[in-house]
Amino acid sequence: MNMTDGNKTNAENEIYVEGNVIALTDSNVKDKPSNKSSNKPGNVHAGHRQRLRKRFVENGLDSFEDHNALELFLFYAIPNRDVNGLAHTLINEFGSLSAVFDARYEDLCKVKGISEYSAALIKLMPAMARRYEQNKTSADDVIYDSPEKIAEYMSGVYFGVNREELYIICLDSACRLLKCIKIGTGEIDKVSVSYRNIAEQVFSTNAANVIVVHNHVSGIVAPSSQDIIFTSNLVSAMKGVGIRISDHIIIGSGKDYFSMRQSSKWGNIFK
Repeated sequence: MNMTDGNKTNAENEIYVEGNVIALTDSNVKDKPSNKSSNKPGNVHAGHRQRLRKRFVENGLDSFEDHNALELFLFYAIPNRDVNGLAHTLINEFGSLSAVFDARYEDLCKVKGISEYSAALIKLMPAMARRYEQNKTSADDVIYDSPEKIAEYMSGVYFGVNREELYIICLDSACRLLKCIKIGTGEIDKVSVSYRNIAEQVFSTNAANVIVVHNHVSGIVAPSSQDIIFTSNLVSAMKGVGIRISDHIIIGSGKDYFSMRQSSKWGNIFK
């Protein structure tokens, strides 16, 4: 097929990806004369994206407004259109940047401009951050011999979680982590807990120490009356089959936690 000089210039400055024409940036096309297409809106957005990415790479997110940070994230979900307005819409709809990532997948999909693919990517971020935090604090040489270390580990597990979840932490005799096991979801007095299941999980790991952990979505770490009753009953039940529950730790917001074993009021439960 023959090409005119004008067609050759356009072909050399464009690539085809899944049927879409994407203009190459100036950094990829050297010594090429400018043409009228550089004034197209698509190229304006491309330049804005490049500037925002460069700003992040050089300076991090600290100088970004929340909507700019979300806009940068959305670049990778929606590659071919301006997403600044969509970033504003999401934050206005859910109330804050963190609330956007905490939102349910189904609710994200209801926002105009958010596809199932985009919603899945948004939900991936807190899940990946949670995996990152958990992985970072689960090295084999870590000795979990204090409530503070358990709380630090579990803060990664609970990162981005907006409901109450109950776990048991199984440790060996040297307080090394054997397994972190989710037991149930929901308020502690409404979680269906099988003592037999807990015993089987503990026996399967041959754990020497078992720590019970759950989170308070409210951020307040003080134990409720239901927390106290649940803990007392669980400790007694596990004692009957030779399992030692060493502590019940409640995780709040940030790095806040409460150790029932260290409490002068409820520490006797574990003796």
